[in-house]
This record gives sequence, C-alpha cells and structure tokens, in this order.
Amino acid sequence: MGSLIDQNDASAQVAVIMVPFPAQGHINQLMQLSCLLSRDELQVYYIGSSVHNRQARVRVNGLSPQDLSKIRFHEIPTPSFESPSPNPDSSRKFPGQLQPAWDASLSQRQPIFEFLRELAKKYKRIVVIHDPMMALVVQDVASIPNAESYVFNCFSVFTQATHTLERMGKRFPFELPKEMPPFEGCASNEAIDFLARQSEHLKYRAGDIYNSSRLMEGPYLDLLENKEIVGDRKSWAIGPIIPPKLPSSDSPPKCLQWLDQQESNSVIYISFGTTTSLSDEEIKEMALGLEQSGQKFIWVLRDADKGDIFAGEMRRAELPKGFEERVGGAGIVVRDWVPQPEILAHRATGGFMSHCGWNSCIESVTMGVPIAAWPMHSDQPRNAFLITEILKVGIVVREWDPSGEVVRASAIADVVKTLMASEDGGEIRKRAEKLGDAMRQSTEEGGVSRLELDSFVAHINSVK
Repeated sequence: MGSLIDQNDASAQVAVIMVPFPAQGHINQLMQLSCLLSRDELQVYYIGSSVHNRQARVRVNGLSPQDLSKIRFHEIPTPSFESPSPNPDSSRKFPGQLQPAWDASLSQRQPIFEFLRELAKKYKRIVVIHDPMMALVVQDVASIPNAESYVFNCFSVFTQATHTLERMGKRFPFELPKEMPPFEGCASNEAIDFLARQSEHLKYRAGDIYNSSRLMEGPYLDLLENKEIVGDRKSWAIGPIIPPKLPSSDSPPKCLQWLDQQESNSVIYISFGTTTSLSDEEIKEMALGLEQSGQKFIWVLRDADKGDIFAGEMRRAELPKGFEERVGGAGIVVRDWVPQPEILAHRATGGFMSHCGWNSCIESVTMGVPIAAWPMHSDQPRNAFLITEILKVGIVVREWDPSGEVVRASAIADVVKTLMASEDGGEIRKRAEKLGDAMRQSTEEGGVSRLELDSFVAHINSVK
C-alpha cells in the first residue's frame, strides 16, 4: 500500500474514512457520498476488500472517473465466499442473498481498527462514516481519542422512524391513510438478531447522516431528532446524494441508445435490485404481463448478486418462447449492469417498476419518475408505503405479502397500463415531476439539502 498519506496531504488535518456494508445498495450510497465530500477538498478514504472496492468502481452510478480520482481506496483482506449461487426461492426474506455480505463484514473489525489507528497518528481528527450495519465492526473507534463516528443511514427516514418508535413501544404520531405493513415477515430471525447486535454499538456514534431531504421527510426527521431518542447527537439530511449532472458518453450503452429513439414518458423501466432473483414462474408472468400491457419497456433481468460478483457465471433466466420476437421494438431485455440514474433521467422513461430499495426510490423520486411498487423484503415494504400512500408518487403492484405468492400477468399488465397510459397515472406523474424538481433544487446552492451538507462539512472540519 505504501504510505497512508502522500506528501500532498501533509497539511491536511481531517481524514474521512468510509466504511460501507459490502452489498451493492450500501456500497453505492457511500461511494456517492465519498465523491461529494472529496469535492470539498477533504481527504476521503474508502475501505473495503479488493473485491468490493472493485465492485464500487465498476458499478458507479452516475459518476465519472474524475469523480473517483480524489478518493483513496484502502484494501483490507478479501473474505472467503462459500455461499451458494443465488436461489430465487431464498430471496424473499431478508437476508436472502445478503448472507455473504454479513460474513464479509464480520471479518473486517481488526484490519479496519489497525488502519484507523495508523491514520490517527497522522491527522488531527479522524471522521469515520459507516453504514448502520457496520456498527459492530467499527466499535473500536471509541478507543481512539481523536476519532469519532457518524452513521450514514441508507434507508428512508420514514422507515427508520416507524421502526424506532415501535422498538420503543411508542405510537406513531401522524395519521396515516391506512395501516402500515408490519415488520414481521420482512426479515428472518437471523437478520433480526444481526441487526440487534449492530444496535448495541450505535450508541458510540456522534451523529446521523440521511440520504433524504427535509422537504420530503421533514416530519419524520423531527421525530428522530427528539432528544429522548438521540440525546445530544446531531443529524444532517443531505440527500439526494446522486450527482446533479450525470456524465455523458460518446458511446452510451445500447439501452440508452434505444431510449433515444422513443417518445417522452413512453417507456417503463423494470428492475428489482441486487438482492432479489425472480423464479422461472415469476419471469414468465412478468413477460406475459408486459406483452399484454402493450407498453414499451426496458426490463433488467438479472439474478441477485453473489458474494463475489466477479466469480462464476450467473443463471441465464429463460423467457417464454418467442417473447422477444413478439414484442419486437416495443421493449428490450437487458441482462447486464445498467446505468440506472441515466435511464431514470432520460426523457423517454415514464415509469419505474421497482422493489423499492431506498437507492432506487431516491433516484426515481429525484428524477421525477413515478414508481410501480413491488417490495420484496427488509425496508422495502415501508419504503413502498411512503412512495404510494404518503408521497403519492407511485402505485402498488400488489400489497406487501411475505409469502412471495406469484403475481399473475393480468395484474402486472393492469398496473403497467394504469401507470403509463391512464388519467390516474398522468396525475401521479405530475406529482412525481413536481417532487423531483424540488428535490433537485434542494441540492443546489442555497437549497435545504445543500445547506445541511455544508453544515456537516463545516462541523467535521472544525478541528478540536
């Protein structure tokens, strides 16, 4: 690795160390934050195994090589990935495909501590920003006198606030349009135990950072900032953290070239993230549903990630015979990684069928694209509730059902037609576009999220 800091860092007083949970949705958000903070001339270190740091670079969403140029990637030992390839039947209940990420994270405590201890000798202040699911791993920050830790919350504030109040036995103080989906059934017993172990160590954090905006989730931030919950800890809502200007390319991927040929708001984008694999039956029903809807589409058909995304081959799911020939130029199926922010920002994209992971929600909301919500596990059911019932910028594909019962083609077709080609869908799109405009403005100079980001940077730069 060589020296931990180079000669150009000799005058630096503050080092920021990012500690992501090694799963794509978490890796991506802390990578985006790393780029934001490095633009403020902070010395930013991004910690991960060689596999996960490579994954972070290869799958950057909306970032250019220049954005990554100031980040210092520090590699820790690569864990052994012994878990089987993704199984569609196992991905409906968190952790599903996240078990390899758990195993990887639990091996990182000692090498991360050793790295922090060395950095603490060279900088006056060490600022560790970590995923809440890495609290156990970074607990030793408390033993370093000139270090402090902040949690970067990768979930919606609404989801976090409701879960927090439930754990405290308190009533949610806002009237809701209908009953929220219960947390029971969203996660396995093993996952609940894993999260409980993390919570024991969250008490060491100095503050909280949220990938959201007060203009969208202000009331729920107020709940979490109650002194009874956070004590004297500060919090900052700096989202959306996706780049305000997405990079352009002389050779864009085929999916973007195809979008360039379509009319405005005419295409629905379908993707269920990196922790869900559709079964063969679900793939068949989805294909038939899209065909019956008569709407244009881009469908990302990939299995859930393995622990090492670069090792081995992924299952190539079979489509119904003749499907791609029958839909012709009306839709395309993509089996590779796609630039999701660029797809959502494209003028031709008029809807997003999503699992409602917070990454996807915040990207879709920011781009003003309405969502057809199809939550699969973990925080997704309540994220979907926020999107469809409170913000009203989406519709439900089906109500949350932990059983994973197959949604039939006719229901999928009805939802797609409603979102893309109905008066109700048009009204939802107008609300989504209005909220998207406000979210983008919030990150501009003087915007509420930009002010919070500036406040956080000033806070960590105030060397004690």
